[in-house]
Amino acid sequence: MTASGGQQQSDAVARRGLMLVLSSPSGAGKTTLSRRLLDADPGVELSVSVTTRKQRPGEVDGRDYHFIDAARFEAMIKRGELLEWAHVFGHRYGTPRAPVEAALVRGHDVLFDIDWQGTQQLREKADRDLVSIFVLPPSMPDLEQRLRRRAQDSDDVIHARMATAADEMSHWAEYDYVVINTDVDHAFAQVQSILAAERLKRERQIGLSEFIRRLQAQL
Repeated sequence: MTASGGQQQSDAVARRGLMLVLSSPSGAGKTTLSRRLLDADPGVELSVSVTTRKQRPGEVDGRDYHFIDAARFEAMIKRGELLEWAHVFGHRYGTPRAPVEAALVRGHDVLFDIDWQGTQQLREKADRDLVSIFVLPPSMPDLEQRLRRRAQDSDDVIHARMATAADEMSHWAEYDYVVINTDVDHAFAQVQSILAAERLKRERQIGLSEFIRRLQAQL
């Protein structure tokens, strides 16, 4: 289904938004797929995480992440303001609750670029809203090449990410769908197909009963 087709569906029947998770080992392509989906589909918005790590060159505060200190992060945990949070490579990452819940009520889908730990927490708190996709690389040498092409991390960090990849991939069975990113265009088409089908699930179309009553009234 195209973005316009999804819009026609939402115009006809009120729909509750869904939480779409894309997870993968670092370098397997989830960030590229996420950006393409956001560019292609106006019905999807990104969940902007909070993090305690330092801002990287080219990143914009409030667009890529909300960069905060450890004390503020801890306060958000205590106040129940995070849907999920985790330690990743020595830093904390978390999802603010309020903007996600507001988007779902408006019928917008919220995209998450998070790991298996965060996905597990979301499933515990919001299972009926969650759709999870795990993205795999075609091979481990390919994954290492992708990490090196990014030129963002030192050799030590790359080695750490490769060592962590095996553990991350062991959680593939906890996801609803698995996409092997051999070709990014094909992988993206698969992600779009998954989203189109999930949007049409009966339980997400909260205005369906009213729509059917209107149809029956026309008889």
